Amino acid sequence: MKKFFISFILGFVLLNASAQGGKLEPAWESIDARPVAPWFGQAKFGIFIHWGVYSVPAWSPKGTYAEWYQYWLQNKVVFGNGKFKGTEVYDYHIKTYGKDFTYYQFAPLFKAELFDPDKWAELFRAAGAKYVILTSKHHDGYCLWDSAEAGDRGFPWNSVDVGPHRDLVDELGKAVRKKGMKFGLYYSLYEWFHPLWISDKEKYITAHMFPQFKDLITRYKPDIIWADGEWDLTSQEWHTPELLAWLFNESPVANSIVINDRWGKDTRRKHGGYFTTEYESSAEFDKPWEECRGMGFSFGYNRAEDIDDYNSAQALILMLIDIVSHGGNLLLDIGPDRHGKIPVIMQERLLQMGKWLKTNGEAIYGTSVWTTPVQWSEGKREYEKNTHYLSGEYILKQTLRPEPGHARKELFFTRKGQTLYVITPLLKKNKLVVKNVNAAPGAQISILGQTEKLKWRNKSENLIIYLPKNPHFNFSPEEKYAIVFKITKVK
Repeated sequence: MKKFFISFILGFVLLNASAQGGKLEPAWESIDARPVAPWFGQAKFGIFIHWGVYSVPAWSPKGTYAEWYQYWLQNKVVFGNGKFKGTEVYDYHIKTYGKDFTYYQFAPLFKAELFDPDKWAELFRAAGAKYVILTSKHHDGYCLWDSAEAGDRGFPWNSVDVGPHRDLVDELGKAVRKKGMKFGLYYSLYEWFHPLWISDKEKYITAHMFPQFKDLITRYKPDIIWADGEWDLTSQEWHTPELLAWLFNESPVANSIVINDRWGKDTRRKHGGYFTTEYESSAEFDKPWEECRGMGFSFGYNRAEDIDDYNSAQALILMLIDIVSHGGNLLLDIGPDRHGKIPVIMQERLLQMGKWLKTNGEAIYGTSVWTTPVQWSEGKREYEKNTHYLSGEYILKQTLRPEPGHARKELFFTRKGQTLYVITPLLKKNKLVVKNVNAAPGAQISILGQTEKLKWRNKSENLIIYLPKNPHFNFSPEEKYAIVFKITKVK
């Protein structure tokens, strides 16, 4: 009996160990149980890059996505922020390029002759980004590597065979990793006008998408795969659980890759890896998540946008803080032009964010949420959303310029263990009142970037921090956008 009992226990342990280390099944229950790599939740800030053939015309009406140029053109429809008749892009195209000029003729004009991957990577590092995600293939099907499947339309449709004659995925991936950042790839499941997608979706998936996806993963071994273009079919129709089973069981990045939640019209914020939002605000989830948005209203470079369409540096910094305080990451998009240059205004915004993060990154990277993400003033907290894509300037209304009767986000919170970071976009002259927080005995309070220790006291359930005589110190304009108080011990 004793030997039987020992054998039973040993067998149970071995069976359990086998199950723990076994292969993932092609089912969401199994896939969803796979944890997201810890680095992702600690990174907080990433760069999104939308770049491709659509960067040649680089135009759509303000408030719309310029990377959707082919769709707007061929379907004679436009949607986004504003009211549109639908033929704006078609009319622009006919006027500018002529009725016989097809979208595919833009490819030879996508030269990327000024593309310097090392300079891009250095800019992203200086911005304080921890990861970079490039559009390897958007919905037009054009690939930024020499995908064999991209040519099954009957003509060259990738960056090695037409246009730059360069493997842009490989070049940028090497440069980004050399600077110590993670490298991810955006991949669109569908292609608007691929002949197989139009005629035989099942064959498109099995004969085109599956082998192309596996080639991309096997060659470049990305740290993240950012799926998109999933909304026409369910995940079962896409067979994405089977594809992800291959990714997690057999691919060269099986144990390390991070995925998002866009694998079928039934999966967003329900299945996959981390959850995604897009041009939204104030999301909260019980698992890792990421807000993606452009600096303006378009992901791809849009020449129609003006300075007032771009978010200010202050808005971008406060937006990052707001998202991180709620447990998320910000994936901020840039749209390079057809020559391979990042527009100067985008470079400036990134460098401004980097200046703030250089002083205050301690309160962002590697942090977790506090018991409450935000301290509000009195008033109405809800702001009406009248647009399809919410401008990043919403955060200025919520912090510095509240509408009459509306509350203001006075403070944001992040934490590392017993250390609490209190971030304020607006300093008052004498003191800071942190509600429902008490510092522990022996706590020290300081402002990041400064050495002076501040006086404080607990008053009932609140913490009173007394400010120095010159609260702005010698901070740069960027550093003044949000001041961070570090409290070493909280109860």
